[in-house]
Amino acid sequence: MSRPAFARLPVTLDLPRLLQALAAIDEDAWRSHFNADYFSGEWSGVALISALDARTELSPGRGEPVHRAAWQHDQRWSRALQDLPLDIVSARLLRLGPGGRIHEHRDYDLDGPDADLRLHIPLLSPPDVDFWLDGQRVPMQAGECWFLDLARAHRVANRDTSARVHLVLDCRPSAWLAQMIAQGLPDTPAPELSDSALQRFQRRLAEDAALSAELQALQDPQIFISRTLALAAEQGLEFSREELRAAMRNGRRQWNEQWSH
Repeated sequence: MSRPAFARLPVTLDLPRLLQALAAIDEDAWRSHFNADYFSGEWSGVALISALDARTELSPGRGEPVHRAAWQHDQRWSRALQDLPLDIVSARLLRLGPGGRIHEHRDYDLDGPDADLRLHIPLLSPPDVDFWLDGQRVPMQAGECWFLDLARAHRVANRDTSARVHLVLDCRPSAWLAQMIAQGLPDTPAPELSDSALQRFQRRLAEDAALSAELQALQDPQIFISRTLALAAEQGLEFSREELRAAMRNGRRQWNEQWSH
């Protein structure tokens, strides 16, 4: 059976303890996210658990999970999660600053039946943060635990004046976790539906053969990007250069993958 796009797990977490541990993190411990092409503003993190062979502590890897300094020096992290029988291979704090944006992308390493499952636990969750997954706004609240299928397209915008911080866990699939996802689905809050400006522009391209042909004739990627942004702005549709680049990367990957199966 295919996985849902998201589900709020029916588990209880000790949010006060997690917030105490978060407050104890030194500001110097936060590191900028390694996917620099995927965000604007401030997107930073602190590794709690990561692979031994990871290029940076925030980067993915295939080696043995290692407890990093923040996890080792503060037992509140492990105690807050001790009632969840999870096989955690990665644990990170991810902070998106005020005005920050994570541009639309997919985490292809999470695709497939044997891939790790990603859980998001919002610790600081201001009201004006939009987390869009598969065209749906996921209404996550502080202290909840959500499974998110981030192999699907997703983006985040922090329109608030304070930071958003999530505890993000990558876990090996298990019968217990599959059961929690299934049990959580009936009570998962309904999402909001919306299209991004880029998606609306893509639909207009599909409907306007002349406009589509004009852009397809542009061979230089930078000229293509600039002209696309200008044409979209003429129609009242605004999206960033980084969002467009991410969509182009996703498009190339999907095009290549269709010939590899």
